Amino acid sequence: MSHSTQHAAQHGHDDVASHLPTYWKVFWALIAGTVITVALYSIHFESVAITIAIAMFVASIKAFLVAGYFMHLLSEKKMIYGILAATVFFLIGLMALTIWGSYDQPNHTERKTLYVP
Repeated sequence: MSHSTQHAAQHGHDDVASHLPTYWKVFWALIAGTVITVALYSIHFESVAITIAIAMFVASIKAFLVAGYFMHLLSEKKMIYGILAATVFFLIGLMALTIWGSYDQPNHTERKTLYVP
């Protein structure tokens, strides 16, 4: 193994070793999130909306940890904000088109209300 190859291998190992404490903290946070999720399953809240909100909150935290640390997206801020801005732009546009088009009716038709018991 040449000196430069050996140096590159050592540098890569040091780089990974410097991130290991962070990875372990994220790992234990994900384990704690999973334990919290399982524990919350046995608690019955007064409303389905509250149950869903709590479940989405815990899942969002876990997704942020995975995406931010394991997928290294925290260091990709400029690209992430660009993609997020494009996503929001198209979401608003599609929602506006959906709402705008929801009042269009074909000619010679009438709006009917469906009754579902």
